[in-house]
Amino acid sequence: MSTASPRAEDRGVSPYSTKEKVGRILWATVQGTLFRYSFHNWYGWRRFLLTRFGAKLDPVVRIRRTVTIECPWNLTMGNESSAGDGVKLYCLGPVTIGSRVSISQYAHVCAGSHDHTRPDLPLTRPPITIENDAWIAADAYVGPGITVGAGAILGARGCAFKDLEPWTIYGGNPAKPIAERSPFENGDKR
Repeated sequence: MSTASPRAEDRGVSPYSTKEKVGRILWATVQGTLFRYSFHNWYGWRRFLLTRFGAKLDPVVRIRRTVTIECPWNLTMGNESSAGDGVKLYCLGPVTIGSRVSISQYAHVCAGSHDHTRPDLPLTRPPITIENDAWIAADAYVGPGITVGAGAILGARGCAFKDLEPWTIYGGNPAKPIAERSPFENGDKR
């Protein structure tokens, strides 16, 4: 008979701290009311709410009111980046979005998964990084632990399960490179 004490996961203990549980409940309440029912162009108001919950947002970030964000304290977004209608930012792990990034409508950025090598499937929280000048197109999916290189494009409904190289256009499920993209010259934004 083993004398080792069972792991927390085996005892049904939550992977979230009490602070995270309380934060998630409070954020869900704010997101479902003050955030969701704000006017469509009240980007400053939504930035204000998110930063009160620990998100690190540059001053010119545009997040639509229909975006859903889990654990905003794990979200960082650079200047002139945007998240369109219906985007899901599932920030169980850190999600870092660079400057001038567009995440189009209904895209899903998922920084949470489960360890499939164990029978109890414990929660994992691999980080996601989307570098400057990238575009995640409509209805696309970026999986846990992925880095989207600078200037890369993940086409509509594309699914990234491996890192995306900089200045490359990807499409399909799983995403495959389909074209190259020219880097912006002399720091030009667009």
